[in-house]
Amino acid sequence: MELINVNGVRLEVQRLEGSSAHSPLVFLHEGLGSVAMWKDWPAEVCAATGRAGVVYSRRGYGGSDPVPDVRGTGRLAPDYMHREAWEVLPALLQALAIERPVLLGHSDGGSIALLHASRHAVAACLAMAPHVIVEELSVRSIAEARTAFESGGLRERLARYHADVDGAFWQWNDIWLSEAFRSFDIRPDCRRIDAPVLAIQGLDDPYGTLAQIEQIAPTRGSVTLETLAQCGHSPHRDQAARVTQRIAGFLQTQD
Repeated sequence: MELINVNGVRLEVQRLEGSSAHSPLVFLHEGLGSVAMWKDWPAEVCAATGRAGVVYSRRGYGGSDPVPDVRGTGRLAPDYMHREAWEVLPALLQALAIERPVLLGHSDGGSIALLHASRHAVAACLAMAPHVIVEELSVRSIAEARTAFESGGLRERLARYHADVDGAFWQWNDIWLSEAFRSFDIRPDCRRIDAPVLAIQGLDDPYGTLAQIEQIAPTRGSVTLETLAQCGHSPHRDQAARVTQRIAGFLQTQD
C-alpha cells in the first residue's frame, strides 16, 4: 500500500502484479467502499485475466486524506462523480503512467467509470450496479442506510475499512439524500462512450433496477448487459466466481 499525491491530496493506492502485455485494471469502489473493502477480489480478477491492477480509495475513504468539514464547507456537490471521473482519475492515471486502462467500477465507481470513458480513452469499461439516474428505490435504501449507521451497527462495521468513518459515510449519504442530487443523470454522457462496455446488474439490487444498465446505450460503442439472479447490489460479493469468469471472458476479446 502507498500514498500518492494527486492534486494536493494523498490517495491510498494498492498495485497488483500482472502482465504488462495488456491494459491494466483500475478498480473504482462504491459509495462506502475503499481499498480494504474490496478484500481479495481485485487480486482474483487480475489473476483470472492475467492483467496488472490498481485499487485506490477516493478522498475521504479508506486511508486516503479526509475531507475537512464534510457536513459543512466540505460537503460534496451533485457533480462529485463527474469531478472524480474528469479531474481526479485522469491525474491519478497520469501519476501512475497508465494511458488506456480497463476501468472496473462498482456502484458510484461504476458511474465514475462510465463518466471517465465518455471523455477519455479506455480499453474497456466494466460497470457493476452503476447509477445513471436517481430512482426512488435508491433513495429509500440510502435513507435506510442512514438509520442503520446512526443506530443499527453499520458505523461499527464500516469503521474497519475507513480511517474517518463518519466522513466516509456522511459525504455519500448527505449528497444522495439531498434535493439537489435528484436531477443526477449521466445518460447523455454514456451515449458518447466508444469503448466496449460490460454492465452487470443483480436482479435483487435494493439500490437500482435494470433501468440503470439498460439506459447506458452508447451511440457508437458496444454494450453487453449481464443480469444476475440471486444477486443484490454487490455482484462481486454475491456472485463472485460467476462475475470473475464473465469479466475474464469479456476481456479476452479486448486489448
